[in-house]
Amino acid sequence: MRLSLAVGLVLLSGCRFNNEDRQPHQERIVSLSKQYSEILYALGANRDLVAVDLSSTYPPEIKSLPTVGYHRALSAEGIVAVKPTLILHDNNVGPEHVMRQLEQLKLPMKVFQTSAVDIPSTKALISEMGQYFHQEARAQTLNQKLDRDMAEAAQRAAGYTAKPKVMLIHFGRANNIYLTITRASVAGKMIDWAGGEIPIGGERGMLQLSPEVAALADPDVLLLTDFGYDRLGSPEEAFALPGIAATRAAKNKRIHRVEEHDLVYLGPRTGENVLRLQELIHAGETTR
Repeated sequence: MRLSLAVGLVLLSGCRFNNEDRQPHQERIVSLSKQYSEILYALGANRDLVAVDLSSTYPPEIKSLPTVGYHRALSAEGIVAVKPTLILHDNNVGPEHVMRQLEQLKLPMKVFQTSAVDIPSTKALISEMGQYFHQEARAQTLNQKLDRDMAEAAQRAAGYTAKPKVMLIHFGRANNIYLTITRASVAGKMIDWAGGEIPIGGERGMLQLSPEVAALADPDVLLLTDFGYDRLGSPEEAFALPGIAATRAAKNKRIHRVEEHDLVYLGPRTGENVLRLQELIHAGETTR
């Protein structure tokens, strides 16, 4: 639906020239990337953040901010209503007609050049954002901690005598179909760094699997994201899931709750999250 030009101009004028709206914010930043949002907070550069997309769920205090919809199902009206002076996104946004509307309204948008696909590029993104928001020293501190955490995780992984099979179910169960994470995902990398392996392959990061296929995978450890785990109501419900009940993970009571936002993108806490994964998937194992 096309925005009224008159409404757009009124909202933009309020954004640009209303001094009351600009206080205490020097800018009015909207982040449409969960990864950018977390880095903003880690840098201490979140003072001017006024709204985020629904996928931005970390740190916990971010949930007090208004949301403007899911990053792939945005509405121009919702974004314009918070009077942004800067919109941050990582090109994983839509629909296209909404982004064209925002461009027509000449709302400033920023996409950082670096895509975080591994640890070096994650550090580069943190540095790039640190420079943009004049938090270079904080960015350097975050990167140094990330290096230390990843080095500790690598040292631990080298000492484990086993490499458990880990199945990660993203949204729990819907019509007896499990939405599972594959080796090609960010979580797949993190579990590999933690000294485990996901038994589900494929080019996509997620696949829908039947209970029969889940049973055949027979994971040693099952991880359920917060939404799916909490929806079940109790650990016993997780142990009894169709296709899961017969696995070694269920028989040995090795089904754990994990936070989705810890496993779907790389950021300043990735090293910490890999260390936590090691505690879950290697509990009770001997080391060399």
